[in-house]
Amino acid sequence: MIKIPFNRPYHTGREREHILAALEGRRTQGDGPYTRRAESMLQELTGAARVLLTASGTDALEMAVLLSGVGPGDEVLMPSYTFVSTATAVVLRGATPVFFDISPETLNCDAARLEECLTPRTKAIMPVHYAGFSCDMDRLMEFAERHKLLVIEDAAHAIGAKRGGRPLGSWGQMAAFSFHETKNISCGEGGALAINDPALVERAEIIRDKGTNRRKFLRGEVDKYTWVDLGSSFLSGELPAAMLVGQLEHVHDINERRARIFSDYMKGLGGLETNGRIVLPKPGINEQGNGHIFHVLVESNHVREAMRLALMGQGIQTTSHYEPLHASPAGRRFGRVAGPVNQTDSCAGRMLRLPIYPDLTKSEQEQVISAIWDFFAR
Repeated sequence: MIKIPFNRPYHTGREREHILAALEGRRTQGDGPYTRRAESMLQELTGAARVLLTASGTDALEMAVLLSGVGPGDEVLMPSYTFVSTATAVVLRGATPVFFDISPETLNCDAARLEECLTPRTKAIMPVHYAGFSCDMDRLMEFAERHKLLVIEDAAHAIGAKRGGRPLGSWGQMAAFSFHETKNISCGEGGALAINDPALVERAEIIRDKGTNRRKFLRGEVDKYTWVDLGSSFLSGELPAAMLVGQLEHVHDINERRARIFSDYMKGLGGLETNGRIVLPKPGINEQGNGHIFHVLVESNHVREAMRLALMGQGIQTTSHYEPLHASPAGRRFGRVAGPVNQTDSCAGRMLRLPIYPDLTKSEQEQVISAIWDFFAR
């Protein structure tokens, strides 16, 4: 029986009030008052020129790639260690995802590897801010500007996180966020596209609303709306938006709680790293993470699985994470690999994620830490 789950969705207590208000307002389709309120809150949080709510983080990525103009024959650079949505957004436009290696310290893409990925077909880079810690955006943005490449940040893990005081999701031309049940801020399923280039805003509104200029119609700028471009039904409804507002009202508290739990894991497990039994995350000194994920790296896949089963035997649920995309059937079919991906292969097989959520109690966390120490003492 699971006593300490890997994830426990956190509710602030405000979600019900907002959802009931949306129901009583007799408007549940998207682009209503709660949609606009959530978008405004996200714009303030990220500093984006415009934020558009979507039905999922996947939708936000697909919107971003469509908006970027990436198409057949183009290549987009991304880490192999990411969720499938990063790559499928590119493949759906007829372009090729180019997978490159990660850094073992953060599991983020290794910006030192960008040069060997570059070809005349390279159109964009999609850095993934794994676990709510930043990629080396200074180096990555310098590379992108030098080669005139678009940058679409996959910030699914990164709401409220910063690098050098600058919000993640504010560096590239666009960024995609996720509000899935497992994320710091959640509305069950949901996402958002942050647009940092004002020149992209008008077309983004069209793409989100099935390729129509409906937003202009709603603002009274045209007498009727019509089909004007490519697009799809990416818009979120009012009920998820209402729940999201209830979460966003507490975003700083949620992230601070998770960050404290992250810090306590670092302290409680530090001795095992000193003894060479595990490797802990190594965020940069200018990072302000959001405590989205806490992971450890162990010696081998065999040790990882033995540890996972040992903890499960005590009712503690832990889990691995992504299978590298370059090794997947679809990754081999639709993508290509640039250079060695040894760290990706190694880390994916040795990594274990521990329970982390705002209402994980001190006692529960101490049980997790104690169980890990006991495992290595056997």
